[in-house]
Amino acid sequence: MKPKWRRIVMWGVMALMLAGGIVFAFQPQPLPVDLGTVARGPLMVTVNEDGETRVRDVYTLSAPTAGRVLRINSEAGDLVTAGETVLAEIEPIDPAFLDVRSEAQARAAVQTAQAARALAAAELEKAEAELDFAKGEQDRVRMLFEREIVSRRAFDDAERLYRTRKAAVGTARAGLQMREFELDQARVQLLSPTEARERHGPCDCVPIRAPVSGRILRLFRESEGVVQAGSPLLEIGNPADLEVKAELLSADAVKVRPGMRVLIDEWGGEGVLNGRVRRVEPYGFTKISALGIEEQRVNVVIDFTDPPENWSALGHGYRVGVRVALWEGGNVLKVPLIALFRSEKGWAVFARDDEGAARVRQVELGRRNGLEAEILSGLDEGVSIVLNPGDRIADGVLVQSRD
Repeated sequence: MKPKWRRIVMWGVMALMLAGGIVFAFQPQPLPVDLGTVARGPLMVTVNEDGETRVRDVYTLSAPTAGRVLRINSEAGDLVTAGETVLAEIEPIDPAFLDVRSEAQARAAVQTAQAARALAAAELEKAEAELDFAKGEQDRVRMLFEREIVSRRAFDDAERLYRTRKAAVGTARAGLQMREFELDQARVQLLSPTEARERHGPCDCVPIRAPVSGRILRLFRESEGVVQAGSPLLEIGNPADLEVKAELLSADAVKVRPGMRVLIDEWGGEGVLNGRVRRVEPYGFTKISALGIEEQRVNVVIDFTDPPENWSALGHGYRVGVRVALWEGGNVLKVPLIALFRSEKGWAVFARDDEGAARVRQVELGRRNGLEAEILSGLDEGVSIVLNPGDRIADGVLVQSRD
């Protein structure tokens, strides 16, 4: 081949390659996307919320009287028997320390009581002397009366005088005893807490026994100390008799009815536990959310329907996840929620046609939960749809699976 034709062929090949590269560079390329498939399957519409386990009947043991509760040696989880297990003991409170003025007043009261006792002792001695005199006078009058020297009136006067003096001795003796008690009472006011405990001797305690059989759930106080009447000491319950309390938004609680099925998950164990709604409480309350928003909440009480051995690891106050089933379907045409987007006519999806292009398909939705939605019309089973469509995807754009 002549050099001239060789150069022509070489430049022609290079021109064709450059033209092919330009055509290939400007040719539309399919966008990589995540694809899903419209399929039939089970769909459950639920109300999801965090719940908390609790013992059905919790008994709070309180101090029946004010006093010093001794150290509680029981621990949380210990078994107790109704009417037998002594859980706490309360003894009297020690007297308070006296300030300078109170102590001076107490010492003055002791001195007053001592003087009153001395006075009562002197009155008793006087009464006894008058009684001795009346006794002698009675004997003399009796002897003269027997000899008929004095009249019957004189004898009766001597008898009356003796009996009166005898009663006066009894009165004086009782007065002396009363003054001694008053002196003891005044001296007691001077007792210090240490002296009071030494005089008291062994504890004259009030025992507090378990009102029901079960286990100790929680100790409010363990160490020895002074408590007031009604102060809570511990809680008792049966951990095998658990229920779940969930605080639902009032807008969700109105949809819940007793007897609805409940799925209990995120409880730390394997699998999902089953439960059933027992009661929707009629009273709502205001609760501040983590974002500082006031919300109206309603307590929903749930019973476990699984055997106790399945949830025996749970205890009082454990956190669980609660899903109340409002509606269930077994053969529902559904799509993931992440495939849906809003259009001018409502909800729509991007469906991939046989040529690999994304086409906008208007759909009518039915029931839905947080992951999937029921398709009433607009799609058929087996259609490939785009998941998480971005702003680069439009009607007619070529797409391909990211995988």
